Amino acid sequence: MKLTIVYDNELSKKEIGLQSDWGFACLVETNHESILFDTGTKGEILLNNLKKLNINPKDIKKIVISHEHRDHRGGLNSLIPYVKNIKLYHLGYKPPTEKIISIIPQIPEKISEKVWTTGRVEGLVDEQSLVLKGNKGWYILTGCSHPGLEKILHIAKQIGNIVGIVGGFHGFNNFQLVEDLDLICPCHCTAHKEDLKKAFPDKISECGVGKNIDLDVKI
Repeated sequence: MKLTIVYDNELSKKEIGLQSDWGFACLVETNHESILFDTGTKGEILLNNLKKLNINPKDIKKIVISHEHRDHRGGLNSLIPYVKNIKLYHLGYKPPTEKIISIIPQIPEKISEKVWTTGRVEGLVDEQSLVLKGNKGWYILTGCSHPGLEKILHIAKQIGNIVGIVGGFHGFNNFQLVEDLDLICPCHCTAHKEDLKKAFPDKISECGVGKNIDLDVKI
C-alpha cells in the first residue's frame, strides 16, 4: 500500500517539473489496483504531475471524489479521456460521461482490498474519506474534512484501529484526538498546520506534490 501526493498547495520534489496549486489529489496503490483520490483543481496540472511522476492514467481503476468542490474534482474532466472502465465514487454531480460507473456511497463500505470509504459524512459540506489498511493498522485519507475531523475519526474507528492520517484537516484544532497516532501528514486545506508541527514534531510528515508514503513500512 503506497500513497503518492499528485496535487497539493506545496511541492515535496522540486527538481522534476512538478507543479503545486490550490487543490488535492492522492494516488493509492495496492497490490490489486490503483485508486485516485480527488483530482485537484486544474486538469493540465494534474496530468502534468501524473506524467512527471511516471503514473500512467490508464492504470487507474477507481476514482474517489471526497466532495464536490472544484479544488477536489476540477481535474476530472481532463482525466476522463485517458482512463477506461472507471468506477467513480462520488457524492453529487452527474458524471462527465456515461462510460463511467457512478457509485454514490452513503455508508462505510469496502471498495477494494484493504480500502474502505467512510461513505457520506454529513456537515456544512458533505464529504467522504478513505480508510486504508497498512502494516501496523488503518490510515485515514481525507480531502478537506469539512464535516469535522472528529466525525471522520469516529466513523473510521468503526472500520479499524487508526494509526495515521493524511490529507486536509480544515479547521481541526482538537489535537488530543490525534495524539496517539503514529503518522500525521497535514496537506491542502489545513488551517493549523504550523501548530500541528509544534505539537507533534516526531509524528508530523511534510506533505507536497511528489510525496510518497509507504503504509506497509513498520513505524
